[in-house]
Amino acid sequence: MSISKVSVIGLGYIGLPTAAVFASRKIEVIGIDVNQHCVDTINRGQIHIVEPDLDMVVHAAVTEGYLRASIVPEPADAFLIAVPTPFKEGFKPDLSYIQSASEKIAPVLKSGDLVILESTSPVGATEQMAVWLAEARPDLSFPQQAGEASDIRIAHCPERVLPGHVLRELVQNDRVIGGMTEKCSLAARALYKTFVEGECVLTSARTAEMCKLTENSFRDVNIAFANELSIICDKLGVNVWELIQLANRHPRVNILQPGPGVGGHCIAVDPWFIVDSAPEEARLIRTARVVNDSKPEYVIDQVVKAAASLKEPVIACFGLAFKANIDDLRESPSVEIVKRLADRGIGRVVAVEPHIQELPAKLAGVELIGLEDALQNADIIVLLVDHEAFRNAVGRQRAETVVIDTRGFFQNK
Repeated sequence: MSISKVSVIGLGYIGLPTAAVFASRKIEVIGIDVNQHCVDTINRGQIHIVEPDLDMVVHAAVTEGYLRASIVPEPADAFLIAVPTPFKEGFKPDLSYIQSASEKIAPVLKSGDLVILESTSPVGATEQMAVWLAEARPDLSFPQQAGEASDIRIAHCPERVLPGHVLRELVQNDRVIGGMTEKCSLAARALYKTFVEGECVLTSARTAEMCKLTENSFRDVNIAFANELSIICDKLGVNVWELIQLANRHPRVNILQPGPGVGGHCIAVDPWFIVDSAPEEARLIRTARVVNDSKPEYVIDQVVKAAASLKEPVIACFGLAFKANIDDLRESPSVEIVKRLADRGIGRVVAVEPHIQELPAKLAGVELIGLEDALQNADIIVLLVDHEAFRNAVGRQRAETVVIDTRGFFQNK
């Protein structure tokens, strides 16, 4: 199939870089988002998220006329859906964003088009998307109806990139492509090979969906081991950072680093999709989620104990993002810790986060301050995120300041 125009639905941390990379290959790209501010920002050649080098790529693509954004979908040859897939109450997958995106693009579909779901999704979501599209466009045929002879090709191709390195990894990483039919897979591979230098491996849609969930669940389980180990070491009076460093000298041991919990839009969410699909069987995966979700409360308890001997302490929380050197606060355990500390009323809670300009609404009552201010005035420092910007803070806190280091940053840097 010939692709001259690509539409990317959802211009967030995955959608915008993907759109920009396609546009950098001289392919016309129309990005669709429900946020007017996001659309206007991109059309000015600017970006609304933090990602190294993305601003330059977007500016060039917009200036050269290969990338533009809109609220309203329009015809294209290929549609990539990259919208959120959170969970709702009871850790049930919320596919409403995918359904909404499907219903919005359905009116502009034409025979021969390719629709790819990039959003990380529970097994069966791609097939459900195809059902929604078919209901909206009974005049077109879809793979579940006509197989290889369908008018519309449907595939799932999950992203697997690291924030802070998205542009490089979009190009270099292998991609798992799962079509609803072989022709669907081949069409999707042809599209991605316009910029992907890694291998594009073909499989079924369901296997592709499960592959992404498996990758993130594997990491979640390993992080849970490290987090549980850190709690045990605290109880036994063992330095967990030294312990892990020593244990990792074993040629077949590679323990990850503990933290205050697990955040982000993938690792903290995706394992629940597996648990929801197989609740009786996913015992280890469920337990890992429980361990990681309970770590923030353990950190809070440490702060409460430290604050008990101080009168109206200033508690400075270093970092709000879900990982180092980014501005993404989604599912961040750090944000939850700061909120709960503020709610406890044990002192004045302030936050230091160099990658954002203002705090989210849920942290009303918490003050965003600079690093130097925190170092000079904090009675308790809670290191939650190992941002590079905090590196020169190590050792510069006041002698009497209590440091609760959830990342081993002050010990190992």
